[in-house]
Amino acid sequence: MYQYSQLDQTIINERVAQFRGQTERFLKGELTPAQFLPLRLQNGLYVQRHAPMLRVAIPYGTLSSQQLHKLATISRNYDKGYGHVSTRQNMQFNWPALEQVPDILAELASVQMHAVQTSGNCIRNTTSDHFAGVTLQEVEDPRPYCEIIRQWSTFHPEFSFLPRKFKIAVSAAKDNDRAAVLLHDIGLYLVNKNNAIGFEVYAGGGLGRTPVVAPLIKDFLEKEHLLSYLEAILRVYNKLGRRDNKYKARIKILVRAMGVEAFSELVEKEWQLLKAKELTIPQSEFERISSYFKDPAYQTLENNPQVLLDTLNTKASFKRWYGQNVFAHKIPGYAIVMLSIKQTGVAPGDMSDQQMDAVADLAERYSFSELRTTHDQNMVLPYVEQQKLPELWEKIKILGFANPTIGLLNDMICCPGGDFCSLANAKSIPIAEQIQRRFEDLDYLHDLGNLDLNISGCMNACGHHHIGHIGILGVDKKGSEFYQVSIGGSSDKNAAIGEIIGPSFKEVEIVDVIEKIVSTYVAQRIEGETFLYTYRRIGLDTFKEAVYGKAD
Repeated sequence: MYQYSQLDQTIINERVAQFRGQTERFLKGELTPAQFLPLRLQNGLYVQRHAPMLRVAIPYGTLSSQQLHKLATISRNYDKGYGHVSTRQNMQFNWPALEQVPDILAELASVQMHAVQTSGNCIRNTTSDHFAGVTLQEVEDPRPYCEIIRQWSTFHPEFSFLPRKFKIAVSAAKDNDRAAVLLHDIGLYLVNKNNAIGFEVYAGGGLGRTPVVAPLIKDFLEKEHLLSYLEAILRVYNKLGRRDNKYKARIKILVRAMGVEAFSELVEKEWQLLKAKELTIPQSEFERISSYFKDPAYQTLENNPQVLLDTLNTKASFKRWYGQNVFAHKIPGYAIVMLSIKQTGVAPGDMSDQQMDAVADLAERYSFSELRTTHDQNMVLPYVEQQKLPELWEKIKILGFANPTIGLLNDMICCPGGDFCSLANAKSIPIAEQIQRRFEDLDYLHDLGNLDLNISGCMNACGHHHIGHIGILGVDKKGSEFYQVSIGGSSDKNAAIGEIIGPSFKEVEIVDVIEKIVSTYVAQRIEGETFLYTYRRIGLDTFKEAVYGKAD
């Protein structure tokens, strides 16, 4: 993984000192709340319902065991003993004291971490496939390109105050998109075309009030022109994006209003002014950055060792976990292990300080001291020896992270909702718990198969409800909490926005509604057919009739 240079460390240390001074001035009344607002936002600090919330960057979801230990220490010493894995692969703390935030940032800097540009109208943390560098499916490891984008975008003077926040995702496994690339302001698929590495470029995607799947604006971009083309897109957006209405300020609104062809032409014109200049990336720079992402010291191991086969044959619960939570690795004898951070009764994505320390210890013992966070709020050990899987399974069972539910209904994405967020219209976490308790039968969950359920507490869509196979949105109706349901969304290579099935429901009704939708799928599916394919085959009305009694 990437290691800071002396320049990187100096920049982050100076940023901490700068924000310490800004915070002290605010607390003394020398800065108004309006003056302090952009300063705190670009250091990852929000004001939530009960306390500030600090969002810590985990670039492209990769962190070391040392860094996770530090996050555990911060949660213990400055918060309430837990952290929250977000859908941007970051870690959030919900209870820091404002006056202590500079101390937290100093702690983060000591392990090459920060909270820079995790909020505000700037280029946010670049996200990627949590299997990057270890899956057989990818063209090549996309993380060096993410790191190049991170270095280019951090403190970029021209793009520090964009019309609205800006998100970029990169994946090299297009046929199994684990990064929701097409739902970003810019989405990049790494491709090999005629033995040349480059990118398919998509722009104008996003969720929120106006969910849009990003259209393709360039079918092949040579890798050396990555930054100049990104800069051209950002320049067009920065000049033409609306600043008079924050609800219409995202690039997706601009692309829609102009049309894809007109927008692409403007980007191409801007790019011609940039492509032959200093933003062209030399091969030596790709090699330099890639050197930080070299494979660890893999051993020559037996594939499918006898200890693994014996455990699969003798322990049904291990076999179920292995089939759902363990994934193929590019190196024979190794495996990718997903940790399910979705314990019933705990907010999805929440980890206690003790759990963080324990998982960091496991990474040191089983995964070359490296971990990944995922956009669906889980964690990954990317380098586990197959022969050690039974041993690891026993340890993560104790932590509560061995639930064999990755990709199933109970593996839901859920925002903090009204329990924490001042923007939320309704609570999300209690709904998640009610659904988990209703659908706790593992045999039934596995029979249902892959089924994404996403919950958001408001239209900002932090829980990605638009792209859940089943999506739940909290809405306000005359001061009361209600829930709107959509079905048919998807974040894969055939990304789609879900359709709203009809009027919203009270909290006491919502779990019954989900059960009716799921039961309809079971009754209508063809053998082997997933929920999404059944929905696409039979359409909305059958589900609507099951829920409301009669389709319109």
